[in-house]
Amino acid sequence: MRLATLVTNTDFSAFAKARPLDDEKFATLITEVRPDWEVEAFWVCKGEFPDDLSEYDGVMITGSPASVTENEPWMQQLEGLIKDLTDRKVPIFGACFGHQIIAKTLGAPIVRNPEGWAHGRIETNCVALAPWSNHRNGWQLYGSHIEQVGALPDGAQRVFESPGCPIAGYAIGNHVFTVQHHPEMTKEFIADLVEEYADYVGEEVTRVARASIEQGPADRVAFANEIAAFFEYGGR
Repeated sequence: MRLATLVTNTDFSAFAKARPLDDEKFATLITEVRPDWEVEAFWVCKGEFPDDLSEYDGVMITGSPASVTENEPWMQQLEGLIKDLTDRKVPIFGACFGHQIIAKTLGAPIVRNPEGWAHGRIETNCVALAPWSNHRNGWQLYGSHIEQVGALPDGAQRVFESPGCPIAGYAIGNHVFTVQHHPEMTKEFIADLVEEYADYVGEEVTRVARASIEQGPADRVAFANEIAAFFEYGGR
């Protein structure tokens, strides 16, 4: 298969540049479980959009520290692309910002998490099984967010929930699959991110995040297989 990654991550700080960027992180995530697949990135947050997505079997949309509510010109262009892809039922996977902007494009509200920051290693429970699912009851995934999807878009089925986040993932038919969290993140990256954000999110959020990371690894490879299975199923 050949996938396109639409990179939305607007963090170009020294912290980000010293570590793998999202184009590399998502390609690594997929090729760890499907080494023969091709993954090509487009930095849509910089205005770099693909001329033609018809040569790709599916699309991944990354996370970002930007808010989908900002309605920047590149976000509006991305929403137009998402609308076209969903109309044509091209398989799309969205993580964090990607999860949110797909929902927003399809009419769902974006709200703040009433419990505040979700940060670190986050329990993510399965509430409905998608047809491509490996029938696992729950996941541990790394994440960092304070905004989230407030209601399901039309035609969507809720598939995941997390503490304070009832819609932590949804599916639409066989062509949309999302998760609020970050399956592409490694333990090393989230540990560094927690320290980088310590002053920004506050002492208590940071303490909880540090403790969650020490409780054990995330289900990174297992969830990568879930994403790959989605593209295999949706591409039928």
